[in-house]
Amino acid sequence: MLPTWRLRAEFARRLSGMYGNEVPAYTTLLEVSAQVNDEVIARTGDTGRLGGIARVTAERHGAIRVGTPREMRRAALIFAALGMEPVGFYDLREAAASAVPVVSTAFRPIDAEELERNPFRVFTSMLTTADRRFFDPDLEARLESFLGRRELFPSELLRLAERAERERGLGEENAERFLALAVAAFELSPEPVDRAWYAELERVSAVAADIGGVTSTHVNHLTPRVLDIDELYRRMGELGITMIDRIQGPPRWDGPDVLLRQTSFRALAEPRRFRESDGSVGEGSLRVRFGEVEARGIALTRAGRALYDELIGEPAERWPSRFPRTERELAVQERAYFRYEPATGRPRDGRTPPQDLAGLLDGGWLSAAPIVYEDFLPRSAAGIFQSNLTDEGTRDSSVAGAHYDQQWLSGVLERPVHDPFDLYAAQQDRSLQQARRALGLPKDTS
Repeated sequence: MLPTWRLRAEFARRLSGMYGNEVPAYTTLLEVSAQVNDEVIARTGDTGRLGGIARVTAERHGAIRVGTPREMRRAALIFAALGMEPVGFYDLREAAASAVPVVSTAFRPIDAEELERNPFRVFTSMLTTADRRFFDPDLEARLESFLGRRELFPSELLRLAERAERERGLGEENAERFLALAVAAFELSPEPVDRAWYAELERVSAVAADIGGVTSTHVNHLTPRVLDIDELYRRMGELGITMIDRIQGPPRWDGPDVLLRQTSFRALAEPRRFRESDGSVGEGSLRVRFGEVEARGIALTRAGRALYDELIGEPAERWPSRFPRTERELAVQERAYFRYEPATGRPRDGRTPPQDLAGLLDGGWLSAAPIVYEDFLPRSAAGIFQSNLTDEGTRDSSVAGAHYDQQWLSGVLERPVHDPFDLYAAQQDRSLQQARRALGLPKDTS
């Protein structure tokens, strides 16, 4: 029996190999990421505070796009077989100036031990066909008809996924079959693209065309984790690979790394076959796939995130006067999440430990390890989507947009969409209460 986490790790490994074969610049990205990581480790030592090097080098996130609630629900089943649950609701329609008519969630492990084993995530976006700002009734009807005729995931794959979720793993033979089918489901299809149909959707949004203009889905990008994203950005440019205009997310500064910084190389022109209006098949190219890279920091609380959102438009010079400059300040001001443990060198002179967190940290009673941010930033995701579009598309802002939210998505998936803040808070609270018990302190009810 291959347990769930091994299925997840093997799927991530095979998907990365497949994508590297399809998009060679992604392999270059992996090589440069590994070089930068090795140099950072040699210069600074262990990276254990934000995940050890074994985790960092194995870490990936992928991105896919689907067209309908039915497709989204089936994708959720496949990821559930890999121990990945939906976390967060992202509305990229409101986060981008360009036409990006999708809502998204991220499928990932939620248990701390599972994340340490393999933290693979898949950012999964769904087309908002009911949004009249992008799709008029006629186009929506034709788009829904087109999407309703396709099958992204074979029935055998779905049956194996159900079994893997139910049994929390698969026997060796079934595991091999499941992995082969799952990777194949996200390969780029050689089937010709209907040129006129694709072009009609592309006038609305390149993202809409990538989702609804073809009969399959595919990996849109894969993302390794790097320990110095600024250095990687510089080196990729030196290698002649065109990067997007900037690094998305927090600025580089001398304080704690928080949340997520991301960048990518620009979508490449890939040869594709097109079906013409007369039925003939010709050659052409599309720019839809790219390689992304990320640097992860500490997960922020709601209060920390609110402060971050205030500052994100400010230059880096403004951050030191407004944002906590140390991990201790982040912890005591309740701006970020940490795992707490009784310190190994804590006082043993008979003194009673203080009740407050600041006193426990300053007095050497507790140690705090940052909780890594495992999720995504809507503005950053939209920024990368937008930077890789061929044009801005069209949006009719005179009409109201269709309503989609986390509760709606939970209904679509027929499984709860977790709030990431709740997951981080629960992890921090468990560790703090265990540490307080070990120190003989009463439970903190604040």
